[in-house]
Amino acid sequence: MQPLQTAMWIAGQSVGAVSGEMFDRIDPSTGGVASRAPAGRAADAVAAADAAAAAFGGWAATSPLERRRVLMRAAGLLEQHLPAFQAAMRVEIGATDPWVRFNVDLARAHLEEAAALVTQIGGALGAGPGLSMAVRQPAGVCLGIAPWNAPLALAMRAVAVALACGNSVVLKASELSPATQRLVGDVFTAAGLPEGVLNIVTNGPEHSAEVVGALISHPAVRRVNFTGSTRVGRLVAAFAARHLKRCLLELSGKCPLIVLPDADIGAAVAATVYGAFLNQGQICMATDTVIVHQDVADDFVARLVAAASARHLKATDPRLGLTDLGPVASLAVARRLTELIEDARAKGGVVRCGGKAAGTFLDATVIDHVSTTMRLHAEECFGPIVGICRVETVEEAITLANSHEHGFAASVFSADWNLALRVAQELETGICHINEPTVADRPDMPFGGVKASGYGRFGGPSGLDEFTELRWITASSGTSRHPV
Repeated sequence: MQPLQTAMWIAGQSVGAVSGEMFDRIDPSTGGVASRAPAGRAADAVAAADAAAAAFGGWAATSPLERRRVLMRAAGLLEQHLPAFQAAMRVEIGATDPWVRFNVDLARAHLEEAAALVTQIGGALGAGPGLSMAVRQPAGVCLGIAPWNAPLALAMRAVAVALACGNSVVLKASELSPATQRLVGDVFTAAGLPEGVLNIVTNGPEHSAEVVGALISHPAVRRVNFTGSTRVGRLVAAFAARHLKRCLLELSGKCPLIVLPDADIGAAVAATVYGAFLNQGQICMATDTVIVHQDVADDFVARLVAAASARHLKATDPRLGLTDLGPVASLAVARRLTELIEDARAKGGVVRCGGKAAGTFLDATVIDHVSTTMRLHAEECFGPIVGICRVETVEEAITLANSHEHGFAASVFSADWNLALRVAQELETGICHINEPTVADRPDMPFGGVKASGYGRFGGPSGLDEFTELRWITASSGTSRHPV
């Protein structure tokens, strides 16, 4: 199979890198070349930001109705582009068909919600004397840095509300999914977005810091949103702060699912399987820890192991269509996951199923009796592994869930809604679900983490604050009320 050939999208044109250089993304299933994309450098980043700056004024002046029409047309066109997204996601990230469908549906929802927000960009009037107004206006050029794990959905989230608010955008595609994210430009072009309003830059891994630095330091760039690891997020935030650029950061998670004694065990098991193994656990909200009360732990673990050992959770090449579990992102990732498993095993963890990688393929893995001495307790897995921690009290469950630096999402399973709500309120997370999986996304709800999981919020009216400037404007008759 020939590698996918892609290009950058700058000022409405498909272009290569100024240097003429390309880089390869390796197919995690086969080890062959999945795609070949321009190896952009600082000069390419500057060209993209310049194009966005030139297009900003015209798009900001476009009527809200027309902006909404473009966004809704883009939402309607996603289904037509499904085969292209499916082909790219399969080879670049090893996506299964359900994960491709999840991305398309969520991308559509982000576009539709952004379109709905266009007419909600309001302000406020203050009482006299004279006229006093709080007004929201487009911020300028917005930089979106999107990850590879949900390449369509999260690329669309990085740009949709920014465009709805009248900003122009530069999307920096992930080095692991350049062909997939370049297709976003095709969707918006077909929807009638003017040239230069959206620009897409690709780069090889060795030039990421150079490209991101050139984009953040560009004078026209006024907003930065980044979704990715806490380690890289700290670097992005520090560099943006140096240039006084506002950031929205969605970073690593370590998401616990708490099972209390009165929980519906079957529902908790189903939520764990979904939350831990969807997209090989490569989701920021993935359930990589279950904190279960000792009274129901044996029953829960037995049922979870039975479910996780099912044939459809044996990892294979997704193009074979045999299971719901594909490869992890790379051999390096597989090695790190193996290290986490072996560290847990050496410190008393019991591997109940899975636990052995074959190249980039790792079956659904359940590790029982996880303790705070293990790396698995504190480090984000980002793979098809779930650790089981047994506790004796509700207070112990809350303390354990809050004991690491991350604070993204959590779930609580209990028949007692008052107790579950109390637990939810005491958890140090940006998101908490009661009797639902940790993996959930609604574009109309505030979405993001606390502590080392980031700050700022995607979703709903929160996005208006992130992607606009709030200004105070006054007007009077001109008669002075001030002493000379």
